[in-house]
Amino acid sequence: MTPNEAWNALEEGNTRFAESKVTAPHRDEPRRAELVEGQKPFACVLACSDSRVPVELIFDQGLGDIFVIRTAGEVVDMGVLASLEFAVEGLGVDIVVVLGHESCGAVGATKKALEGGGIPDGFQRVLVEDIAPSLFAARDEGKTTAKDYEERHVVETVSQILSRCPKIREAADAGDCAVVGARYELGSGRVARLV
Repeated sequence: MTPNEAWNALEEGNTRFAESKVTAPHRDEPRRAELVEGQKPFACVLACSDSRVPVELIFDQGLGDIFVIRTAGEVVDMGVLASLEFAVEGLGVDIVVVLGHESCGAVGATKKALEGGGIPDGFQRVLVEDIAPSLFAARDEGKTTAKDYEERHVVETVSQILSRCPKIREAADAGDCAVVGARYELGSGRVARLV
């Protein structure tokens, strides 16, 4: 697939999901048997760990179609960068999607912290620290709603991936793999592309 064809396949699957017309492809015994020999996903999705955002389901894809990486608030660390690089270089995915979502708890916790509500204790503090620059960037543009923050965090994460991972940047520049950002709406089931 080309990167555009890969995005179109995800978008078409999401439309089926949102309209309750899923085809549930690649979820049978022959597909399982086929995947024993290896995987060849066409897409990689970095998504939030939120249980309301099951990546393969919302894009109506099946086993072996999407290489999924999930962290709270789709936060990027070295392990995530290595996984993304493997998806692009090792598996040859045609597209990387950073997928944020409506009512993200990690973005909400960061918003609360920036408004004086306190920073979480323990390791959760890392999420707030990693997400805060995205919220500051949104504020600099006069944007202050939860949706603004969620969207800006996706855009900043895409930028971070491209700037921190030369191999992904090279693949994107060559047109071999697109890196895009999108946001999922819980109520409608729709994914909207942001960048």
